[in-house]
Amino acid sequence: MKLTNSKGEEIRLTPREQRVADINQRMVNALGYEINITTLTTIMKKITEQKFFEIAPADYVPVRVGEGAWSTNLVTYRSFAMADDFATGILNTGGNSARLANADAAVDSIPVKVQNWAKGIGWSLFDLEFAAKSGNWDLVTAKEHARKKNWDLGIQKVAFLGLQGDTSSLGLFQQGASTGVTINTSLITAPISQLSVSNLKTFCASVLNVYRANCNRTAWPTHFILPESDYLGLASPASSDFPIRSTLSLLEETFQVMTKRKDFKILPCAYGDAAYNSSVINVGTGKQVYALLNYDEESLRMDIPVDYTSTLANSLDNFTFQNAAYGQFTGVVCYRPLETMLFQY
Repeated sequence: MKLTNSKGEEIRLTPREQRVADINQRMVNALGYEINITTLTTIMKKITEQKFFEIAPADYVPVRVGEGAWSTNLVTYRSFAMADDFATGILNTGGNSARLANADAAVDSIPVKVQNWAKGIGWSLFDLEFAAKSGNWDLVTAKEHARKKNWDLGIQKVAFLGLQGDTSSLGLFQQGASTGVTINTSLITAPISQLSVSNLKTFCASVLNVYRANCNRTAWPTHFILPESDYLGLASPASSDFPIRSTLSLLEETFQVMTKRKDFKILPCAYGDAAYNSSVINVGTGKQVYALLNYDEESLRMDIPVDYTSTLANSLDNFTFQNAAYGQFTGVVCYRPLETMLFQY
């Protein structure tokens, strides 16, 4: 390639400059190492990497890691108290051969399918040499980061929307009648951030009572999960007549005072928005989904028996190299389904 200056005159490179230019011109790869450069081109050291929507599933539901490794199923037993009414234990000391009423216990089990996951990466000496010409990009590291990100984003999606096409691994927002979780469609019929003052007051007065009635007054919620689009509107004043408090602070105080838990959390989740769940939610086409739950491993849980693990790279010919990474996971299972409630509209 002939290089010219602004006057159209040919620029002649020294032998060393020509070698450097030739090396950089040969950075070839279908995904983009090959670039057009001149002697005035500088390749910047910092690389801009792709970004993804990321949240930590363990902030929303309990995640148990490392228990039950290399199993095909995980079985959790549930114990139930079996006894008649308390009054049946009253003794009649004047009777002969009075029989004692009995108390008993029963047990059942919930089997959970474990999903096995593995993906490989590979590269050749040519790939390494081409990447090395750029001077600032590590091909093997980039491939490993891509695979690890694939695992992280996959686990994240399964936690909320389940494993597409496999009803044995459901996400939090896929729970419903089949798993014993109540779906309420009457309490929340519009974004909470857009409720009038009177409707917001009615919601605050009703939501905890609805939850408590659903679980027979046996538990208090710890987390309220909202679609992100609704959560982002909660910064607006709760009342135009008293605009010094946001709707979010009002909701937080309501839940914290009523549950007597200062650590009660209100969290945003984009997977609760209809735009992100319309193709996978199993309760109808795209819904705005809210979840009120008790963050407790005995209430609901996702298991990762084998966390992401990569193997050492190997080669059969010392020219091409490859390795694999693997892991095991389950969907979200509600072991006490009445302690989790979903709201939809």
